[in-house]
Amino acid sequence: MTESQSGLLQTAFVLVYMIMAPVFGYLGDRFSRKYLMAVGIFFWCLATLVGSFMPNYLLFLLFRCFVGVGEASYSTIAPTIISDLFVKDLRSKMLAVFYFAIPVGSGLGYIIGAEVTNLLSDSHGSEAWRWGLRVTPVMGFLALFLILCCLEEPPRGESEGGQHLQSTSFLEDLGYLFTNKSFILSTLAFTCVTFVAGALAWWGPFFTELGVRIQDHPNAKENDVAFVFGAIAMTAGLIGVPLGSFTGQKLRIKFPFADPLVCGVGLLISVPLIIGAMVLAEFNTVVSYVVVFFGQVFLNLNWAVVSDIVLYIVIPTRRSSAEAFQILFSHALGDAGSPYLIGVVAESLQPYITPRNTTTNTTMEPPSTTTLDYFNSTEATITTTAAPEVDDYVKFKALQYSMFLCAVINILGAIFFFLNSCFIRKDKEKCDQIIADNSEPKSQKTDSNGQLVASVSVIQSTTLVVDESQKC
Repeated sequence: MTESQSGLLQTAFVLVYMIMAPVFGYLGDRFSRKYLMAVGIFFWCLATLVGSFMPNYLLFLLFRCFVGVGEASYSTIAPTIISDLFVKDLRSKMLAVFYFAIPVGSGLGYIIGAEVTNLLSDSHGSEAWRWGLRVTPVMGFLALFLILCCLEEPPRGESEGGQHLQSTSFLEDLGYLFTNKSFILSTLAFTCVTFVAGALAWWGPFFTELGVRIQDHPNAKENDVAFVFGAIAMTAGLIGVPLGSFTGQKLRIKFPFADPLVCGVGLLISVPLIIGAMVLAEFNTVVSYVVVFFGQVFLNLNWAVVSDIVLYIVIPTRRSSAEAFQILFSHALGDAGSPYLIGVVAESLQPYITPRNTTTNTTMEPPSTTTLDYFNSTEATITTTAAPEVDDYVKFKALQYSMFLCAVINILGAIFFFLNSCFIRKDKEKCDQIIADNSEPKSQKTDSNGQLVASVSVIQSTTLVVDESQKC
């Protein structure tokens, strides 16, 4: 199987994920978020488990798409529940905890998948990879149990005194979001982030393994490289996500426009580090690991901060839709296509690169070797024509040149974040004013952590919601 066919597995998942996000966003602004998340997680667990039994590539690709349906549910809705439980700096802290899941989950995926495959490779041979997929639904069912038994869903906007805001029509929601400059710019910037993150997550281990092989280590195993790469991604997330959130909290006390600046500076710093790691992978794997670690730390600064931005520039009754449309556009133009695009560009460059020598191993498979071997076996219902053998050095250089595109996209993302800083203060003030106009007449008081202390009740007319939102 070619690099582009391998990248299609990730692209198909993200395409379905982004298409379903607006559906769950619309439902999340109008129906029980608790039960929507529960249904989505159950579907995710079921699709992952059943997909591990599929006998050929096309069926596996289909269930990979189904996984995207389940993931769209909780990734869209969960941040809005957090926003209704906490406000101010406490909300930022809780979002940082929540967004640990992205880099940490990605890292654990590499580690668990690699270790399960290694442990069962002797007894299950080329089928060992399937058991890695059968481990994750167990954790998913645990999360489902906790949501159903422990989660008490708060009223929308309760923590900010905006619980009397009423849902409006879908078209009115769209009009509000697409006239919100900070929302548009943060979404464009986040699209660049997802492009780079998706490309690195999919091709990083394979690229690193190629680098190890051309350093006269032809027996390097992808699972070993994936384990290290996963540990790096997880550790970088543990540091980068809270670092970005903490930095934003401290700076916005004096500079209300600081959040997008933190994200933009983080992207700019990551550019030379990512380029350096890709260059060093050809000569020294350990140094490359160190450099890519710091690159990922700065890339991870923005995850919690971007979500926080969306939540404080959008009124409570439109936050699920805002999260959903940000997911839609950031993934549609970001990581939905970046793995496939990087693979296609790498393949197109291969004929123009001269092999360094003929001593390197030329039989290495693309990512998920055991999976792809099985999919291309004569037992599979659907088979593909084997790609011609390509020298490892040629594969490495082609993929290296292709992945330099990530640096360009990072710079573009930083520009969007810097532009966002010009509008964010005004957009936040508009949002706060709409909430205040539709809350109780006496302001609800909060303690220094942003927790609700007291309130009084007299409901004002909610007709101001539409009128004021149109001004935004």
